[in-house]
Amino acid sequence: MSDVKVRGPAKPTSFDIAYRAGVSQSTVSRALRGDPNVSEDTRRRVATIAEQLNYKVDKNASNLRCQHSNTLALLFFEDPTTDDSLINPFFLSMLGSITRACARRGYDLLISFQQFSHNWHMDYEDSGKADGLILLGYGDYLTYRERLEQLVKQGTHFVCWGAVQDGQPGLSIGCNNFQGGFDATRHLLSLGRRNITFLGDASSHSPEFSDRYRGYAEALAAAGFSVSADLQVDAITTEPSGYQAAQELIRRGKPFDAVLGASDLIAIGAMRALQEAGMDVPGTVSVVGFDDIPAASLVNPPLTTVMQDTWLAGEILVKTLLQLVNGESVESTVLPARLMVRGSCGGVA
Repeated sequence: MSDVKVRGPAKPTSFDIAYRAGVSQSTVSRALRGDPNVSEDTRRRVATIAEQLNYKVDKNASNLRCQHSNTLALLFFEDPTTDDSLINPFFLSMLGSITRACARRGYDLLISFQQFSHNWHMDYEDSGKADGLILLGYGDYLTYRERLEQLVKQGTHFVCWGAVQDGQPGLSIGCNNFQGGFDATRHLLSLGRRNITFLGDASSHSPEFSDRYRGYAEALAAAGFSVSADLQVDAITTEPSGYQAAQELIRRGKPFDAVLGASDLIAIGAMRALQEAGMDVPGTVSVVGFDDIPAASLVNPPLTTVMQDTWLAGEILVKTLLQLVNGESVESTVLPARLMVRGSCGGVA
């Protein structure tokens, strides 16, 4: 008596989904990978049929066929912080958006710090760990730029969050820093403030701060006021640095009635120094920041600031990087900035 093997029902394939969805098998594969070139309607239809058939994607096989890891790497620059995270809180607010944007497209996300002692392309894309890199933060941009130029030469797919400049290596997604600085200064002028100081590095070492400073200077000039070197103090993006910059401003003895911090952390640190010196915020001095991190609305008084849309930023960073990975033509993008008026400005008595 011969043995009889009883087979269960055959596993569904991508061809079965293609037949039911009325599309090609390659379209099914691209839809299940989250390819942005597949319409949302088609992706939804394919996903519904795949679920009905209990179809499971063989991710390893798919990766071998397309030579992609279906993974992106998000690399943070180590910032000096008051806690152990070493991550600027502005970037933490962007992390959720980037993670969700990857998930919607069927991509995993590796998160790490940028290590200047290693070659990023060797650690990630060239090793096959990731199809491309998202870079957040940079420290001294003139030093950082050399590494970006190296990544370009190596053919690494990457996109940065930062200032959008002519002739920059690679692609950047950034806020309209100039307009943000202009709008914040114009608002302070509308309140009757005339001696407005800028706290932050205004040199080419910090192009985002530099653009905000240019907006500040342009708004003053448009209102008929000149820029005073005594009303600018260098600061990096930390509360202690903002605190020390405000102390230096007070020591100079130059009259001022408003502070524009190049970041929220600088502005929050400055506000603390002003209050400790007996200066009323906002009665005597108005304070404005830049970024709209969560802490901005929690300090006392709540901080007026220029909001950068971190949700949109994360979405566009991922979308742009995947377009690069897929060989599409893409450009750097400048996102709008929006002034969020809160209690730290007040009016003039």
